[in-house]
Amino acid sequence: MGSIRSVLWIGAADDLMTTLASRSPTLDIVWEREVRPGLCLGREAFDAVVVDTKAAPALEVVRTLSRDSNAPVLVRVSPQEADRADALRRAGATRVVRRGDADQEQSLLGQIERLIAARRSGPATRHGEIIGSGPAMTRALSLVRVAARSRATVLLSGETGTGKEVVAKAVHRLSARRKASFVAVNCAAFPDALLESELFGHVRGAFTGADRDKAGVFESAQGGTLFLDEVSETSRPFQAKMLRALQEREVRRIGGTRTQAIDVRVVAASNRDLLREVEEGRFREDLYYRLAVFPIHLPPLRERPEDVVPLAHHFLAQHGASEEKPGVALSDEAQRLLLAHPWPGNVRELENQMQRALALVEPGELLTREHLSERLGAFLEPIETRIQAGDNLHETLARVEAYLIRCALDDHQGLRSATARALGVTREGLYKKMKRLGIA
Repeated sequence: MGSIRSVLWIGAADDLMTTLASRSPTLDIVWEREVRPGLCLGREAFDAVVVDTKAAPALEVVRTLSRDSNAPVLVRVSPQEADRADALRRAGATRVVRRGDADQEQSLLGQIERLIAARRSGPATRHGEIIGSGPAMTRALSLVRVAARSRATVLLSGETGTGKEVVAKAVHRLSARRKASFVAVNCAAFPDALLESELFGHVRGAFTGADRDKAGVFESAQGGTLFLDEVSETSRPFQAKMLRALQEREVRRIGGTRTQAIDVRVVAASNRDLLREVEEGRFREDLYYRLAVFPIHLPPLRERPEDVVPLAHHFLAQHGASEEKPGVALSDEAQRLLLAHPWPGNVRELENQMQRALALVEPGELLTREHLSERLGAFLEPIETRIQAGDNLHETLARVEAYLIRCALDDHQGLRSATARALGVTREGLYKKMKRLGIA
């Protein structure tokens, strides 16, 4: 789950506040009934503020908070005061909900979560929509900022869908080259001959169909950044040509006789382990060290669960705006499903899921389990059937652990060494768990 979020609640307390606190184990609510003491507390660092009072005092509270705090503010008003919503927004309220409106009240927790996610991701989204608060992404983002200040070639590694192009754009936008072009090329999308023409360009008559001169992307990205995605998919002969261009800082168009000096920052990326590719002879060692001057590894989404829900909120807000479906929030059950899914397709898969879900909901509706793909719940359903009423935490975890081990054994035809590797435990550790859980 994510880290603890602190919320200041100013005004009347009701059953809803205690319900929110109990439904979210990561929500810490500080309640202050009176406005004045609440405003004093509002100067402290809260992730969000909920104002639950009459519209007139709420206007004063919102104006003061917008001046003294950068926390997002959600205001609850009575149906009779709903016409003051525009005034509250002009005063600085981030969101206004009607007290007693079943749909809005039910989604209040999701709305608070979205406000916090938008606030936390604000500085990152300005530089390429990077959202990450866990230790793995924090390290990666700190390296991005350092890399942007240098002129070194950057090598991004990580599984497919982890956001390598987004990070490459962030390096560009944070760098001194940000006013020049950012050009991206997917090396896996071209055979060698076409890739050479794409990168280096060609002159008229260089090959059949070359009816005019064409500048390559090394030239068109002059002064800016060239992003070479899936660089591991190139052949060794082509790698030699790329190495020469990087070493000499010049290119020659296919069929041409003149060389062109280039001033380009290269950011390369691969979803393969390039060192292993070097060891197995598929990638040139000299090119690897030319690219990996500043390596940055992007962790898979399964290793950063604290970012799943903020990312989902971000995609709902982003695509909700373009689809004219604002205000869609995640239900608690939907959040649990997102957190339980292993996300083999990483951030890209999560974005696709949110786009799909948006097609099934109405503006302002609560996104539930029914709106998500069936395979997101496929992982939990067998586990849920094994949880029995009255089980304590130890018994429940034992049932889940036994289920996962049996599934892994089935997937690997009972081979315990392969099963242990797949589960990320030692063979001896697997034996001990099987004995303790009574798995033959």
